[in-house]
Amino acid sequence: MQASSNQSTRILQPARPWFVFLSIAFALLLNLLPTRQWLFMPDWVMLALCFWSVREWRLLGMGSAFMLGIFMDVANGAALGQHALAYVLLNYAAVSLSRRMLWFPLSQQALHVLPLFLAVTGIQIFIRVLAGNPFPGWGQFISPLIATLLWSPVTLLLLAPQYRPDEHDDTRPI
Repeated sequence: MQASSNQSTRILQPARPWFVFLSIAFALLLNLLPTRQWLFMPDWVMLALCFWSVREWRLLGMGSAFMLGIFMDVANGAALGQHALAYVLLNYAAVSLSRRMLWFPLSQQALHVLPLFLAVTGIQIFIRVLAGNPFPGWGQFISPLIATLLWSPVTLLLLAPQYRPDEHDDTRPI
């Protein structure tokens, strides 16, 4: 049986929890770089959290999203709870959409995560403005657009360790 050209015939192994947590830790390190202040730099924790919430929702729940958000609030000196609320809502929405999203190719998955990423940025800006800070400008919404463009390469990168080897055993049905 021949698979269509846009579908992979390779089988994914389950994600190893240490790899999930290592990728989240790497995303945290990328967010802590001084380049985080640039408008076009994506929120790497948001991207990794959304990816793993869609793929492995049993490993990263709302508690993990809340703790990541609190860590980012403290690291950025932001209003406490700004990232936490946004990440918890992102986790909830990504888990809710996960079964649907996985049926689509990567380009259409990116269209599913775009409103989620825009909502996360909007929530963070809204909380900042409620805390008394001035509106930072519409340029803040460039970052979620860049994160959406990075959805496909990040997905391929994070799924790479899960692929089974190409070796084929004719005595086994799978």
